Amino acid sequence: MQQKIVLLGSGELGKELVIALQRLGQYVIAVDSYEHAPAMQVAHEFEVINMLDGDALDAVIKKHKPDYIVPEIEAIRTERFYEYEQQGYTVVPSAKAANFTMNRKAIRDLAAKELGVKTAPYQYASNLEDFKAAVAQIGIPCVVKPLMSSSGKGQSVIKQAENIEMAWNYALEGSRGDLQEVIVEGFIKFYAEITLLTVTQQHGPTLFCAPIGHRQEKGDYRESWQPCVMQEQDILSAQKMAAKVTEALGGYGIWGVEFFLTDEGVYFSELSPRPHDTGMVTLAGSQNLNEFELHARAILGLPIPHITQEKAAASAVILASETSTEFEINGVDKALLQDRSDVKLFGKPSTRPYRRMGVALTYDTIETPIESLVEKATAIAKEITISYH
Repeated sequence: MQQKIVLLGSGELGKELVIALQRLGQYVIAVDSYEHAPAMQVAHEFEVINMLDGDALDAVIKKHKPDYIVPEIEAIRTERFYEYEQQGYTVVPSAKAANFTMNRKAIRDLAAKELGVKTAPYQYASNLEDFKAAVAQIGIPCVVKPLMSSSGKGQSVIKQAENIEMAWNYALEGSRGDLQEVIVEGFIKFYAEITLLTVTQQHGPTLFCAPIGHRQEKGDYRESWQPCVMQEQDILSAQKMAAKVTEALGGYGIWGVEFFLTDEGVYFSELSPRPHDTGMVTLAGSQNLNEFELHARAILGLPIPHITQEKAAASAVILASETSTEFEINGVDKALLQDRSDVKLFGKPSTRPYRRMGVALTYDTIETPIESLVEKATAIAKEITISYH
């Protein structure tokens, strides 16, 4: 039953996935662009390559001949995945899913134009002149994002005309890979953002986790909580849209599908074909299986009879403030003094401003008010300090 898995991207989400896969007896090779990445610390083997170099990527696949190729980040020559599938390799969830979801243009057009899923109005631009025209058409305020990025890099909100050129330059700086194009989205007046973790299975129905609420800052999440209180009709609407998009992309695994909640209903935002950062809240035991265990089972075709919400839980990120390779993380003992608390440190070898270095977790009974859990998770995270040398 042991399979060989090449993990492309070895951050904190990859690390938890490696642990989940190893607990099921699998063999994992972690790949990333730098040594000592979190997932490399727990994998059987690792490779350090530039994953935007298609030849280097091909060499890793040829060397290891994996049963599964599992992408964990955006900056990969994903067009190579189609060739790998033709050669008989299994790409998770599929080559189409990896290519479409790594590029906001492809996934947005699929959702809005082909599937008729409700999204914000949007336009694309690949130069400053077209960008200004797109902003004029969409209107101010509007949201600007690189077509390829992660963790909020390059994302901003234009609130006045003087910010247009600054937003354009910021988007290009935050773009991953060599794609120099941005999306301009209409600003949706939402009262909440959620992630709906969606699991597609080889031998079973598509399953949904309880919705996860989250707060964003600088385009990246700061706190998340589960469950997020929603009207039943909105939950069903989100599930229907998530099932529609994941079915169109094909394959098996967990998907982080993001939505805006508004007075006019649910709007599709974007999705990731892998565990989601906001889903780290499931490490607090809020579900019978956390998102990494769900992904591992789905990849391997193992049964997931059901997903149940066991507790209410919240997470808060632990961020670095400086760039350094010489640092210490302190305060774990103080953080864990709090009842029903937990801390996961990622083991990243270097820091930089706003880099996620760990996550604080807390949980309680399902009836516990979520607001108090979010406040507690934030307090736990504040006990963790980073000193630089």
